Amino acid sequence: MPTQVAPIERFMSTVLVVIAPEQPLMEAARLMRLHAIRHLPVVKKGRLVGILSQRDVHLLETLQDVDPARVLVEEAMVREVYTVEPEEPIDRVALGMAERRIGTAVVAHGDKLLGLFTTTDALRALAAYAVDQGILGEAVPMNGGS
Repeated sequence: MPTQVAPIERFMSTVLVVIAPEQPLMEAARLMRLHAIRHLPVVKKGRLVGILSQRDVHLLETLQDVDPARVLVEEAMVREVYTVEPEEPIDRVALGMAERRIGTAVVAHGDKLLGLFTTTDALRALAAYAVDQGILGEAVPMNGGS
């Protein structure tokens, strides 16, 4: 008998820090450092309009003629956000993230932003699964044991 897969809402991060698209990139970087996060949902008038990752910010900061105080979040954000419902099974969300090669899924119901599910959350879920299954013991070397 197959086990029921847990919904994504069980593992998502619910403390959300958001930013407006008209804010400067420098403010996004400050918020990410302050809250020790790597993803910022971009919200305009209560609606999700994009997502900004730490990688996006770092990339733009390294460009020679880019001033993070003058570049706006909307110029750097990704507009096509991978959004899932809170009841979505964790395996489906994780596979969707892997297929898209992205580090976060936005959990929302309608226009209401509920949380983020990040690769860090996925690793916590994997560790919880390992404990539940009794998969404990010695670490396996990445190079196959040699």
